[in-house]
Amino acid sequence: MITILVVGPRESLDGFAEPDPSVEVLVASDVEDALEKLARNRRVDAVLLLGAPAQAAALAREIRAEDPAAPPLFAPERAGTLPQVERLEDGPPETLAREIARRLEP
Repeated sequence: MITILVVGPRESLDGFAEPDPSVEVLVASDVEDALEKLARNRRVDAVLLLGAPAQAAALAREIRAEDPAAPPLFAPERAGTLPQVERLEDGPPETLAREIARRLEP
C-alpha cells in the first residue's frame, strides 16, 4: 500500500478518487492541515502539491522547513520548477497520484 498526501485548494480536491486499490490518498487543503497529517501519519510515502505555482512553492518550503525528513514532494509541471520537488506531467489528480505510485514502486 502506498499512501499519498494530496495538498491543494479545496476545489482541486473535491471528488478526488483513489486511482488504484493499492494507493491510499489523504487530502489536505492547506499547509497546517498537511503538516498535521504528516505528523500523525508517518506512513505517508509522498506528497502531491496542487494549486498555483506560488502556492505550491510556499507549501514545499513550509513542509521542508517543518520536517526536513518529509517524504518526497511532487508537483505537476504547471507549478514550475520548485527546489526539492519532483515534476510530473500535467494531468488530473488521479493520474498524478498513479504516476507517483509507479515511481515509488520497488
